[in-house]
Amino acid sequence: MKNNYEKIIRDYITAYNNFDVNGMTKDMADNIEFINVTSEEITLELNTKEDFILQAEEATHIFKEREQTILNIYIEGNTAEVELNYRGVIGKDVMESLKTDDIIEVKGKSFFTFNEAGKISSLKDIS
Repeated sequence: MKNNYEKIIRDYITAYNNFDVNGMTKDMADNIEFINVTSEEITLELNTKEDFILQAEEATHIFKEREQTILNIYIEGNTAEVELNYRGVIGKDVMESLKTDDIIEVKGKSFFTFNEAGKISSLKDIS
């Protein structure tokens, strides 16, 4: 399963970078728990694949470019920790602090948990 988990993670990241929401969600459980943490604060929490799809589609309109680059993947049992670099270019004014063409660059981690069927049951992004 370990190699399969790594393939699912790499496929998810590739789809993310390509703004491919269907590709991002093809290996997700219907009851996925998604949490985004920025500067130690939870900025988004979702509990269904449907909600994740809606949010992911909305995010595709915020960025004109985005790329997660995998630095390391550590898999133990049914969980994986992924160290990444992230770079995004804002495609439209989002708020006073994020304007069109602003560049975001951060290091972060994503934590994936897989259910018995091999689907992503939880995803936590931390930056």
